[in-house]
Amino acid sequence: MTMSSPVFDRRAFLKLGGAGLASAVLLPVLSACTGVSSGTSPSNGTSSKTSTVGSNYSDPTPKAAFAAVVAAFQQQSGDTITVNTVSHNDFQNNINNYLQGSPDAVFTWFSGYRMKAYAKNGLTLPLDDVWAKIGSNFSQSVTDASTAADGKKYLVPWVTYPWAVFYSKSLFSSKGYQVPVKWDDFVALCKQMQSDGIIPIAFADKDLWPACGTFDYLDMRLNGYQFHVDLMAHNESWDQPKVQQIFDTWKQILPYHQSGSLGRIWQDAANAIGKQTAGMMVAGSDQIAAQLTGAQYDDLDFFAFPEIDASYGQDAVEAPIDGFMMSKRGQGDAVATAFMEYLGTGAAQQTYLGSNVSDVATANDADTSKYTPLQTKCAKFISSAKQLSQFLDRDSLPAFASDVMEPALQTFISTGTFDTKSVESQAQQKYASAS
Repeated sequence: MTMSSPVFDRRAFLKLGGAGLASAVLLPVLSACTGVSSGTSPSNGTSSKTSTVGSNYSDPTPKAAFAAVVAAFQQQSGDTITVNTVSHNDFQNNINNYLQGSPDAVFTWFSGYRMKAYAKNGLTLPLDDVWAKIGSNFSQSVTDASTAADGKKYLVPWVTYPWAVFYSKSLFSSKGYQVPVKWDDFVALCKQMQSDGIIPIAFADKDLWPACGTFDYLDMRLNGYQFHVDLMAHNESWDQPKVQQIFDTWKQILPYHQSGSLGRIWQDAANAIGKQTAGMMVAGSDQIAAQLTGAQYDDLDFFAFPEIDASYGQDAVEAPIDGFMMSKRGQGDAVATAFMEYLGTGAAQQTYLGSNVSDVATANDADTSKYTPLQTKCAKFISSAKQLSQFLDRDSLPAFASDVMEPALQTFISTGTFDTKSVESQAQQKYASAS
């Protein structure tokens, strides 16, 4: 998921889903979102020309960037948008009670399982009327990622970024390394880097989530996108040979991972790429491109995670999408609807991106002339993908991701063992309790 700040606590973020939408735990309601009327009052139908947005853009840079978007909309429309900003983690941790209480008409959220879950439980509104106006502005893969199980659209896509294998251009050039396309070439490159005294794969998993990116790509390259999303939704069992094959394949490159990864934060792994002490890193541009600045950023490049099975190739790209949803309170809110339509434009998204060189817009008509070469490549990489995955914690039940998979991946990294039977048993319990 998009990380606006390099110190974002993703582990705390994931804890929101422990009891799913059926949670009986009473969490504090988002206090910043109470007592503000919005748009057209559901009780009397009187237009107040105002609406509200619940925002998790609490870090200074995204908060200021979103304020610029709101200001541009207000100047263009004459309407008023009140933004109720809550700290990123608190917003996620309180989302269930927030949506069942007095939510804002519009709120920041994510595509994938997280979007579909709230749509299925009737806590958010379908946006097909908005999509009738903005739909042509998005690729089919982004459109699919904004669509719930009932076939309706529930998300206005905002910004995105790809996961890939990042590296230093000057290091590859000086050593004569060639970008690998196939798995065997990737393993051979790891061996060559190791013999050259370079750590082949920068790696850090103290935060628990970074290893998920490698898992996702291995699954999609070995078993295909459809199997991967079915596994994430627990429509496929974890206790089967296809899952075990993921870890058997991963073990081929474990010896080339940066040692001590369970005690290292991802920022330090990214710095190893910048300092050229490590050769490659499976990461998102939202992370590594935000961490490496100046000359190190200019030297940064990436390639698609290598092909393992030719029938799946490199078709699927991991590209988490952030966006906006409408709560039930937004019903009949003309201002909120107009704001959602505005958010679906390239102009709005480019205003938000501003100097942000780690993310890209989702809208086709975004002005990309101000993109850096790396951003331009990221945008092309995503738009040319045949399928887009949303990262393990977005494509699966968050409680399963945080309480089961992330610890299991750490065990695998330290011991080389992944217990498919145990993970399947826990998956059954987690998904049953959330249904």
